[in-house]
Amino acid sequence: MRLYLIALQFLTIIPLPFSVRCEERDLGRSMAFFPLVGLTLGGLLVGTDFILGRVFPWQVADLLLIVLLTAVTGALHLDGLADVFDGLAARGGRERFLAVMKDSRTGAVGVVALALGLFLKYEALLLVPPELKREALLFFPTVARFAQVQMAVGSRRARQDGLGSVFVGGAGGLQFALAGIFTMAVAVALLGVKGLYAVLVLYSATWGMKSWFHRRLGGVTGDVIGCVSELNEIGCLLILLAFSH
Repeated sequence: MRLYLIALQFLTIIPLPFSVRCEERDLGRSMAFFPLVGLTLGGLLVGTDFILGRVFPWQVADLLLIVLLTAVTGALHLDGLADVFDGLAARGGRERFLAVMKDSRTGAVGVVALALGLFLKYEALLLVPPELKREALLFFPTVARFAQVQMAVGSRRARQDGLGSVFVGGAGGLQFALAGIFTMAVAVALLGVKGLYAVLVLYSATWGMKSWFHRRLGGVTGDVIGCVSELNEIGCLLILLAFSH
């Protein structure tokens, strides 16, 4: 339970009424519970959707769900999405890429990536069939948090500073196995075989991105992990939408 609360505190801005003891090695170990935090976020979205759907048209309700998810996660991973795309747009080698990502300013390409990412997520959620809505809301934050574990475990550190390097150095095979088993169990419980297909497609895409960043940067950073998490959220909703059609 303590490691779950550590993961919850890192991945969200949800306040706890008590303090949780956390040592540096606990950050990596807490990654085993990242998908559970994703499922918790999904449960929050389902409950909120139940209320909003009785107050607003579904188009507005879905937009407010995206706003809620962005707010409760502190836009942490959206920041990574913008930073990575700014880095991709910068000319130069590895050091230039890393320097641009570390810059607190957001460039034009980063802003465009944010806008397109949020728009894609909203449109995909908007078009998910009503009979699949609850499952989608529970599933896409879960599988995206598993992608974070996949990106961290077995990776090299592209830079030695930052929280991302702590997670990369602290997470291992046990955390990956526990997170993967939990994610697959959730996928089957919610969507059956289609859920497993979705996990397989996203796992393969995440593996490809992980390999590319290792070639390009020599490893991964916190921004890279956050960016891939956002792309997994979008990709998951698009896959569910494709399945429904």
